[in-house]
Amino acid sequence: MPAADRRRAPLRAVTHDLLRARLVIVPSFAAGDRLDGFLQRHGGEPDRSRSEWQRLIGLEAVLLNGVPGKPSHRVSSGDRVLISAVARGLDLPPEDAVAFEVVYEDPAMIVVNKPARVVVHPAPGNERGTLVNGLLARFPDLRSEDGDLRPGIVHRLDKDTSGLMVVGRTLAAVAALQKQMQSRSTEKRYLLLVRGTIDEDEGVVDRPIGRDPRNRQRMAVRSEGRSSQTHFWVRERVHGWTLVEALLLTGRTHQLRVHFASIGRPVAGDATYGQGALLPGLGRQFLHSYFLKLRSPHDDAEHSFTAELPPDLAVVLERLRRSKP
Repeated sequence: MPAADRRRAPLRAVTHDLLRARLVIVPSFAAGDRLDGFLQRHGGEPDRSRSEWQRLIGLEAVLLNGVPGKPSHRVSSGDRVLISAVARGLDLPPEDAVAFEVVYEDPAMIVVNKPARVVVHPAPGNERGTLVNGLLARFPDLRSEDGDLRPGIVHRLDKDTSGLMVVGRTLAAVAALQKQMQSRSTEKRYLLLVRGTIDEDEGVVDRPIGRDPRNRQRMAVRSEGRSSQTHFWVRERVHGWTLVEALLLTGRTHQLRVHFASIGRPVAGDATYGQGALLPGLGRQFLHSYFLKLRSPHDDAEHSFTAELPPDLAVVLERLRRSKP
């Protein structure tokens, strides 16, 4: 869009609070970057994903030289990027209909059992019906004054991964829980069914993971990637498939799916990394966060939680057990 036309574009979505807005000047070394990529790297909020920046740009909470831009707009040296606080309640309506189970709560944290097909936080293409929308309906105190699109979210599960997650109820609690995860003092264990037989009863997959250079929506094992380790135990071998219990020693994006695909044992039903790993009746990846152990920032007491396999996965596994080899 020409600059003259952009200057006339109306501000429809956000009323900008200039007192709380942040101004970032594009340095010369970032000239030519896409606006969303520039914000992800230099927007001053390292935990915010590119998709979240795209959503904020779409809400016109980001102004480029005083006018709304597009995620794909290429920035120039000296451009002025104004990042405004999103008005409270504007883009995160509470939704009672979002399905999830509250397993535990105290003044510092909430542990939930997330069903499959529920997205954790809003992003382009998933504007409503997210876990965050549902949490805000049950726990209004989670709402962030600055319009954070994932208030309280400490870690996430993929849309088609079910199971246990912890949510911090205060900024201090979120920081404390994140510190536990970074220091590896928490335990996050998963159950997954993989194609093929794993002969070892126990093992560790230690392979670095980074963004796939051929497809930026995927991750891949790469020598220049970030150190990534998965400890696993075989629970059951059945008719050319293996039921695995896995402990995440690191928390990389898609780590379990990438690691097991990299050893030739892709997760059943995984359309991204497990071509051919199909099972009758399985409508999503066979991956479930079944065990979580951590300390509550409220009183430093240690808690352990378990969520058994949901019915859609349990039925598929039982059908496999009863099938002929």
